[in-house]
Amino acid sequence: LVPCIVLACVVHPSTSHNILNRILWAFCVYLEAVSVLPQLRVMQNTKIVEPFTAHYVFALGVARFLSCAHWVLQVLDTRGHLLTALGYGLWPSFVLISEIVQTFILADFCYYYVKSIFGGQLVLRLPSGVV
Repeated sequence: LVPCIVLACVVHPSTSHNILNRILWAFCVYLEAVSVLPQLRVMQNTKIVEPFTAHYVFALGVARFLSCAHWVLQVLDTRGHLLTALGYGLWPSFVLISEIVQTFILADFCYYYVKSIFGGQLVLRLPSGVV
């Protein structure tokens, strides 16, 4: 939480909204990017993930990948004008970086999930060092 708050105070949108609203918006973006880490850490410590939890986290990973792809395609489609629509300074870049960070955090889990499904296992077993 603390790094997200500090980052939000330093890098936030440059819109005409109240400064508190801009900082809270940035905090939400940064917190969302790392919010799945505690769940992944618990799953790593237990090494065995029950199917319902595995399906849920995999769905989060797919949704995050599609969201990240959407942002990248929108930036390419607008030839970068979307970045200026989000504001000026570091904020637009940090929004995209946050999306990419969350996608990569979930990508490792999704790899082992798909490997487990194709291997015919009902229960996902994570090797040590995952996440």
